Amino acid sequence: MSAQHTTTHATTHAGAHGHHGDGHHDDHDHHGDEPHSTFSGYMTGFVLSVILTAIPFWLVMAKVITDRNTAVMVLGAFAVVQILVHMVYFLHMNGKIEGGWTLLATIFTVVFVAITISGTLWVMYNMNANMMPDHPTPQVPALHEAPGHSTP
Repeated sequence: MSAQHTTTHATTHAGAHGHHGDGHHDDHDHHGDEPHSTFSGYMTGFVLSVILTAIPFWLVMAKVITDRNTAVMVLGAFAVVQILVHMVYFLHMNGKIEGGWTLLATIFTVVFVAITISGTLWVMYNMNANMMPDHPTPQVPALHEAPGHSTP
């Protein structure tokens, strides 16, 4: 919807209900916070999603990147970009909807998930490094046997 059409629609809608300047606002008369979806917006998101899927698929199938760590980083970057495309074009997330609270909640969720995943990986790495049998372990001195027990 164009800005001129939105203004005309809001004025006509408010005028039809007699809400000109009387301070009374209904929740359904508030059009500024709603996401506006268009066919071209969905098609742009769809085309970007296909491209962001096809390129990593080609990179893996054609074995363009031979180093495994580099491949993981590149594919991860494509995944993050695709998540952002989906959030913007399909979930209509931006800083204007609901006063920015939706975007703020999403950022908090991403930070919380990142901390959780990195903490989990850190704990698992340390447990693997410290508890696997192939690692040297400190020698525990032999305990003295209690009196009355004999060893065969």
